Order: sequence, then C-alpha cells, then structure tokens
Amino acid sequence: MRRGCISLGDAQCSKCHRMMPAYERYVIVDEEKGAEVDKGKAAFYCVQCALKKGYASTHEEKGEKILTFFAEPK
Repeated sequence: MRRGCISLGDAQCSKCHRMMPAYERYVIVDEEKGAEVDKGKAAFYCVQCALKKGYASTHEEKGEKILTFFAEPK
C-alpha cells in the first residue's frame, strides 16, 4: 500500500538515507523483500528515489507537469 505524505522535517529516505526537509513530498510503501505488498514493513522514499523505484510517476496534464504516487507508470 502506498501513502503520499508531506514531511514535517523528521522523515528519512530508506534508500538514499537523506533527511527530507519540512514540506517536501514523500511516499510510504509497505514492502517485503523489496517488493510492494498490502501489509509489510513501511519504507519511506523521497521523490527522487520513488521515481527510480517506480513508486511515483509524472505526466503532463493541461500543460502542467503532475507528480503522482498512486497511478501506475505508462
């Protein structure tokens, strides 16, 4: 399960271990052995790492670039 969140300054990325500053978007993913599952250990990913792992995607809509954590990449 994925949950899109906004940092309060105390979240750390599980992949790059960077502390995410306040008001930065990130995603929490329930993972087990590196794969997304319905119930598992929560992993925190910054936007850059979420894009690399495929948990986030961007697309253009009405001339704006949109970032989403919930849609499957095209």
